[in-house]
Amino acid sequence: MQTQTLIIGGGLSGLALAARLAAEGRDFRLVEARDRWGGRILTERFGEGAFDLGPSWFWPGQPRMAALTERLGLTRFDQFYEGDLLYEDETGHVQRGQGFASMQGSWRLRGGMGSLIDALVRDIPEDQRLSATPIRALHRTADGVTARTDFGQEIYAQQVVLTVPLRIAARLSYVPALPNDTIATMESIPTWMAGQAKAVAVYDRPFWRDAGLSGDAMSRFGPMVECHDASPMRGGPYAIFGFIGVPPAGRRDRHALDRQLRAQLSRLFGPEAQAPKSLFVKDWAADPCTATDLDHRPVHAHPDYGLPHVLSRLWDNALILSGTEVAPTFGGFLEGALEAADRGYDALQRNGD
Repeated sequence: MQTQTLIIGGGLSGLALAARLAAEGRDFRLVEARDRWGGRILTERFGEGAFDLGPSWFWPGQPRMAALTERLGLTRFDQFYEGDLLYEDETGHVQRGQGFASMQGSWRLRGGMGSLIDALVRDIPEDQRLSATPIRALHRTADGVTARTDFGQEIYAQQVVLTVPLRIAARLSYVPALPNDTIATMESIPTWMAGQAKAVAVYDRPFWRDAGLSGDAMSRFGPMVECHDASPMRGGPYAIFGFIGVPPAGRRDRHALDRQLRAQLSRLFGPEAQAPKSLFVKDWAADPCTATDLDHRPVHAHPDYGLPHVLSRLWDNALILSGTEVAPTFGGFLEGALEAADRGYDALQRNGD
């Protein structure tokens, strides 16, 4: 297979770049290791509801997300916030009315963030995208770059855009080898949300709202450290989601974790919460396309993302890094994925693609 531009990684950044090139009739191939599109965007469906197990929100002041959702005809809505917040102390004692909804002003998408992915995929010709195809090696040649898949397939391209997390990119085989400080820098940059796990409990009715609760809860007992209402824009089924604060090593026993999650939901929101219609859990630290062992270390603050000098102009700009972790302003966010896609597009333009 031969192409002008090979984009590796079918998350938001890779899809946005591919859709832009497709709209211009450009020659490219988009390749994704997973058997699905979206990367760290993952939306599970139950009945008529769509529930995000990856990022759920975007915010005012993020112009690329606003413009893209408008172009694709998607509907945004405000995160539900009305009602009291709950606080669970170190002993598991629950207090009501301790503060206000922390995510008021955040936006979600009708149909979940998966609706954004589905719309972008439809903009990319089927013969220019390939999923379930991990790339393991990149070989610089006199004419460009040869990518080799796990299955021995070779893809020849003039230039390659890597939109995968930098720590995942560092594990690829490069010939000639990238400089040691380049690999070390890739490995030093945390993958946003890679060490996290998220749970979504789905119910027939929003009984917490009926009780005057917002669905927001903060806990120092766990396993979830923060909860929010995850219900659809209109109608049911309804849901509460939470970020799981237990370290990756302590959440490997899914059965035990499920019991702990149900018990905590019951403590916070009452006995009805203990028996959800469905309980979705996604441990991103156990996802080999997202996390490495380095990502199991906790990240206590938002990293200072951007593109360090040692990660620019690799292989005379035949190798371009373009995932959200290289975005200088919104790194780690969905907006950052789109910002990185814009920078990747600009780099291709400078190369004369």
